[in-house]
Amino acid sequence: MDYCSDFRYDLEVGQVAEAGLADIFENKKVEVKRDLKSKETGNIFIEYESRGKPSGLATTESDFYCFVIEDLYIILPTIKVKQIAKRYIGTSRDVRGGDNNTSCGILIRLKDLIP
Repeated sequence: MDYCSDFRYDLEVGQVAEAGLADIFENKKVEVKRDLKSKETGNIFIEYESRGKPSGLATTESDFYCFVIEDLYIILPTIKVKQIAKRYIGTSRDVRGGDNNTSCGILIRLKDLIP
């Protein structure tokens, strides 16, 4: 996008973005995930299986995922989160976790969530 110092233009651009954000919260399903260790580890754990059954990312019906890291909110289309996670299936980032390590999930670097 080209730079423009015109307030009316900037206002219009901002309003388009506001409408897009409003659409996410009004008409779509958003799954909110808070990982309390992510700030110190630099990773977020995204579950796809629990106790031998598909769960989490594998079964979600959400349109968007919202990752909450302290006061930072990262909102991505679920399809994008699945694309990122799929790259790590079967790698060292495909780990056990959750309560008593009964879940399987992918450790995704926070920096990989933000292009």
